[in-house]
Amino acid sequence: MLQRRAFLRRAAAMAAVLGLDPVRLLRADSPVPLTNIAGGEGDRFREGHMLSTWNHGFTSNEEGWRQMQAGGSALDAVVEGTALVESDPTGTSVGLGGRPDRSGRVTLDACVMGPSGDAGGVCFLEDIEHPVKVARAVMENTPHVLLAGDGAREFALDQGFETRDLLTPDSKAAWEKWRQSAEYKPIINVENHDTIGMIAQDLEGNLAGACTTSGLAYKLRGRVGDSPIIGAGLFVDNEVGACTATGLGEAVMKTLGSFLVVELIRQGRDPQTACEEAVDRIMKKMSVKDLQVGYLAMDTQGRAGSSAIHPGFNYVRTRAGQSELIDAAHRS
Repeated sequence: MLQRRAFLRRAAAMAAVLGLDPVRLLRADSPVPLTNIAGGEGDRFREGHMLSTWNHGFTSNEEGWRQMQAGGSALDAVVEGTALVESDPTGTSVGLGGRPDRSGRVTLDACVMGPSGDAGGVCFLEDIEHPVKVARAVMENTPHVLLAGDGAREFALDQGFETRDLLTPDSKAAWEKWRQSAEYKPIINVENHDTIGMIAQDLEGNLAGACTTSGLAYKLRGRVGDSPIIGAGLFVDNEVGACTATGLGEAVMKTLGSFLVVELIRQGRDPQTACEEAVDRIMKKMSVKDLQVGYLAMDTQGRAGSSAIHPGFNYVRTRAGQSELIDAAHRS
């Protein structure tokens, strides 16, 4: 208690020197990242922060950085960044070229969440190359959060999106080879993983996130994973932090993992220990021998955290335009 009082006195004194409102500075519901207090009220953040899952995060983060430098928001960064990966036919688990379900049809899931708490998503979407952009349109142009199947496709067409065959020759050949196998079950796309999640903090300090996938390869038709579900595959709270998930969606949905991570950060955990706790919750309740789940998070100060059940999950972190590939800590 004495340490807290001393901190409050120092913070109030700092606010007086800098000409800030000490009441606003100290309110628990209006946290001000201490790293930015010296800049004064309304000062722009000097760096943008972006985190993206897997190696293809380089592509997303590079585009996100271009968006920010052109005056774009964190939401612009994550949507346009992940959309580039959706258009890459060499990826086997997102958008164009994504592995189909067991009937040979590519179905896509995605969601976005912005700094105001607004959110949008689509699931079981067919024939549309950019589900993440449709998800943004759901958020901005409807009173809803999630549209599914034919309804999501009709909405996309009404919004001006064009249809496209998403099953590439390579994906079709892999599906036909899989059908000859005696093991008629879905598989996780270990060669390119199964999701791209991206979270960002823009030059104004606002947070946003996006998550997009074609899901498990050769899944049951109609299966939807965690990626379009707010609180499971993605969660953003502009006063606390943001988190996105990757791996087997069923495990993430059963624990509302991304919401859990952000809530733990709200309670005082740093992003790293929050991600580790979310992974531990799964490991305590489920068999994880052939199960991989990873979480990626940041708080309002731009601190990053990540954890996965098994080795192999990595992510790309970009600060002030400089990117690096990082191996996430694992718990097994």
